[in-house]
Amino acid sequence: MRRRPVRRAVPALLSVLLCASAVPAALAADDRPWSAAPAPAGTEAPGSDDRASFYLEGAPGTVFTDKLSVVNPAERERSFTLRGAGPWISLARQQVRVPARTRANVPVRVTVPGDAEPGDHSGAVVVSGEGREVRVRLALRVSGGPPLPALAVENVRVSGAGTDGAVIRYALVNRGNRTLTPRLAIRADGVFGTVLRRTVADAPAELAPGRVVQRVERWPDAPRLDSVTVRVTATAEGGVRAGGSGSYTPVRWVLPVGGGVVLVLVGGAVVLVRRFGRRGVGVGA
Repeated sequence: MRRRPVRRAVPALLSVLLCASAVPAALAADDRPWSAAPAPAGTEAPGSDDRASFYLEGAPGTVFTDKLSVVNPAERERSFTLRGAGPWISLARQQVRVPARTRANVPVRVTVPGDAEPGDHSGAVVVSGEGREVRVRLALRVSGGPPLPALAVENVRVSGAGTDGAVIRYALVNRGNRTLTPRLAIRADGVFGTVLRRTVADAPAELAPGRVVQRVERWPDAPRLDSVTVRVTATAEGGVRAGGSGSYTPVRWVLPVGGGVVLVLVGGAVVLVRRFGRRGVGVGA
């Protein structure tokens, strides 16, 4: 008679264990990351084949409308904050609550002024929530003017040359009206020839009109006893090319001392020539 309560307790214990094992799975589903992207044309959530950013093109005075889709795959409701980063972007809502396992489509409007400068303009729709921030890029091309791509390399400076080498600093500037993908190369020439020739691997993937990027390049094996000229060259599609240079002498006394040594050697040679010349004249006489 005492064994029956034990038998009845077994199913109840199994039920408790099953429920306990289901809790971590539910929590894992709750933590699935949310996403934001331009709304797809269909009714499904954004997928790998959908747009990753907004791209708009039109004349000054055009009003563009689109939608941003915020997807919440979790088992609970989430709240998000939305804002436009860049010119002429406005959102229908600045706060949105997205139910569990669904999405919310928020209208986006871009109003291009009638006097907008032709060329490329960039911005983003920024979504924030639960400690994360997602920037959905927005690229706008205003038509009506000739394309004027232009780059500039400014303020080339070199410092250091200690045990950790030197550091090359410069500014890369887009001075045209087209977004460019620059390619960068660095060359340094010293007294005894070329001491550095490098292609920059991490050049900006995109440089919008008017944007300035401050760059820092490490030069671990920079010479310590040489005077060099460092030149940074930037190129882009359409034959765009620009360059900037800066001089670098790691040890300031190298040139004066070097010049002094040369003068001493030359002076000594002159003295010897004169002495031997006089002796030669005496012997011949």
